[in-house]
Amino acid sequence: MSEKLIRDFMMLWATIDPIGTLSLFLGVTAAYSAQQRKSIALRCIAYSAIILLATIIVGQLLLDAMGISLPSFQIAGSAILFLFGLQMIFGSAAPKKTEEDEPHDVAVFPLAIPSIASPGAIMAVTLATDNDQFEIVEQAATAVTMLLVLAITGAMLLAAERIHRAIGNNGAAILVRVMGMILAALATESLIEGITLALAAQ
Repeated sequence: MSEKLIRDFMMLWATIDPIGTLSLFLGVTAAYSAQQRKSIALRCIAYSAIILLATIIVGQLLLDAMGISLPSFQIAGSAILFLFGLQMIFGSAAPKKTEEDEPHDVAVFPLAIPSIASPGAIMAVTLATDNDQFEIVEQAATAVTMLLVLAITGAMLLAAERIHRAIGNNGAAILVRVMGMILAALATESLIEGITLALAAQ
């Protein structure tokens, strides 16, 4: 159980990518007041929690309804997570800031989606709460772990300017790439497990 929680924490930390989100947050909220930045930080964490919790609750039900087996989804999801890790290593996993043609809530886009509740994070929580492999208690523990990662991310966003001054651009880039390597390794393990399960089901 503890090994699974540690693995879940690392995978969710890498896919949610608080460091990349921190850099994006600083960019998209530069023109806002301190009070507005605080409100945006809290809202984007709330939106992300709702999205990821909904994924945990109904994600696998949708897969079952479409006739997609978990081993197939695990293989596809692991490949995507591996590519996501490579993107973190060789590029930037965080979306770039674009010119705003129309006013919109930056807490929703690009902060909640696709930065925090990213495709990688959605994939990770679905794989980590497989109904066929994990009991309700384990799934609940994964949900709590996910909320913990979001809480840490929220705290970092609230202290965004101080953290960025402390680690600098180079420090942030190094941390993102280290987490990318960890995510790629975790994805490889998950890919091997998915292939093993698929072959065993034959």
